[in-house]
Amino acid sequence: MKLSKKDLKYIATGAAFLGTGGGGDPYIGRMLATSAIEEFGAPDLISAESLADDANVYTIAMLGAPTVLVEKGAAGADLDLALQGLQDYTGKVADAVIPIEIGGVNSLVPVVAAARTGLPLVDADGMGRAFPELQMITYNVHGVSCTPLVVADEHLNSLVVNAGSAKRAEDLVRVCAVEMGASVMLSSYLMTGRQVKDCAVLGTMTLALQIGRAILDGRRSGDPVEALLKTLRATPYYNNCKVIFDGKVRDLQRETQGGFSVGICEIAPLDGNGAPLRLTFQNEHLVAHQAGVVRAIVPDLICVVDRETAEPIPVEGLKYGQRVKVLGVSSPPILRSAEALAVFGPAAFGLKDPFQPIETL
Repeated sequence: MKLSKKDLKYIATGAAFLGTGGGGDPYIGRMLATSAIEEFGAPDLISAESLADDANVYTIAMLGAPTVLVEKGAAGADLDLALQGLQDYTGKVADAVIPIEIGGVNSLVPVVAAARTGLPLVDADGMGRAFPELQMITYNVHGVSCTPLVVADEHLNSLVVNAGSAKRAEDLVRVCAVEMGASVMLSSYLMTGRQVKDCAVLGTMTLALQIGRAILDGRRSGDPVEALLKTLRATPYYNNCKVIFDGKVRDLQRETQGGFSVGICEIAPLDGNGAPLRLTFQNEHLVAHQAGVVRAIVPDLICVVDRETAEPIPVEGLKYGQRVKVLGVSSPPILRSAEALAVFGPAAFGLKDPFQPIETL
């Protein structure tokens, strides 16, 4: 299918939801993608199954603190530089581009790259949500090398990073990102078509579109949260979902540390009775506790939405007094394997609580 400008509105809203509070503001990505489509034409969205097994598939993404991305978008040429730089370094011509994550701005940055280069965009990603670090991706879990990678800033400074592991690459790139203005463009995880089919979370771009459509169209029915839940329950990955809390933000601690937006958000019951819900986040929401009991935990999704409109609220958009609903949503099965949990399960974030699927809580 061709991605239209109207599709971008739905994808941006769906990606904001799948961002679980992080991933950067997809509104920025939507504006960038709209401009790219107007200038270069709409890119083709293709299935992973349509890729040749020996195709060269490149990722493209923004990396940095979401609070910075609000003020610092993409120049376009920095995207081109990151993608072309990795092609020049590897000597392999790109056949397609693919998102690293479907949550937040990185769902739409690849749309910009696809439009600017004329390459098709693969309907898949490596998370089925958003995660804050470069190694927290199914591509890495399944043995795809994160490096070489190319990172570029808006002033067209660039560098090539080689590292012995994806975690080491994350550590090095994070330092570079802070020095380059706290957000950068990067291309990494060069894959074959066969590897994409084996280790990506498939179909997530169209799922984001469906989720966004459910939220925006659901407002006409008068109950967009219920419309959202109905759509989620019909998807292959997010079908275990429920509202785990309904209340208002009463306390918020948020700061930018080491290129991450970190903090705690406390949400009180609307009637003032009962224990509040306490959300801990590092770009994305990691765990929800109520009276010391886990209500949802990473890698399952914890999503905060406006209780009346179901508009997803990113961590940088949280404000005192907001009336919200918090949803717990199952993550794709590929994220729940023992190998995957070792990379982006609770322990990877220093959390003491073990992973428990949302459907068992």
